[in-house]
Formats: sequence, structure tokens, C-alpha cells
Amino acid sequence: MQWGKVFYIFFTLMSLTTSAAFLYENSTVALFIAGSVNVVSTILKIGVRNILSAELLAGSLVADLHLIPAFFALQFYENDKIAVGLVIGAVIANLYTIFVSMIESAKEKADF
Repeated sequence: MQWGKVFYIFFTLMSLTTSAAFLYENSTVALFIAGSVNVVSTILKIGVRNILSAELLAGSLVADLHLIPAFFALQFYENDKIAVGLVIGAVIANLYTIFVSMIESAKEKADF
């Protein structure tokens, strides 16, 4: 088992689910947690050397660049609509990352 892959998939799923939790309950705390977990996920993907590692990192960076401005929009400007729109973008980016991870896992299995 590749523990590095387990950890970055875990944090990607955690980011997706905490982002979905924010969509259910528009809370600054939920958004901060989602952003923090996604940043950890991005950091874990920096050292990954897989077939689709660039795509994984790009998807995670896109989610970061949605969640961080969403937090500022909600915390400092109290603009729920922009925050929700940005979090929806982060959810799409995290779904893309999970989809790419599934493709990568299928390719690794096929190579054996």
C-alpha cells in the first residue's frame, strides 16, 4: 500500500466533504476548515511523482484559489453569494482531482 497516496486522497476527500458541509451551513468556521484541509492536501501533492501528478496538483491549486478568496469574501465582506459560488468551484475542482486519481489508479493497475 502506498501511504503517501492514501494521505493525499484522504485530504482531498476531506476537502470535498468539508466544502460540501459549508454549502449546507454557511459558516465561516466550516469554510476555514475546508480551506485549511485543502491547503494540506495541496502540500501533500507537491512531492508526488505519478503519471498524472501535474493534473492532481493543478486541481488542488484551483480549489485553493477558490476557497481562500471565498473565506475572505465571507469573513470581511459578508458576501454569502460570492462565497457559495467560489466554494461550488472548489467542489468541482476537488471532484476533478478525485476523478484524475481514479484514472491514475486504473492506469497503475493496468501496468502490472
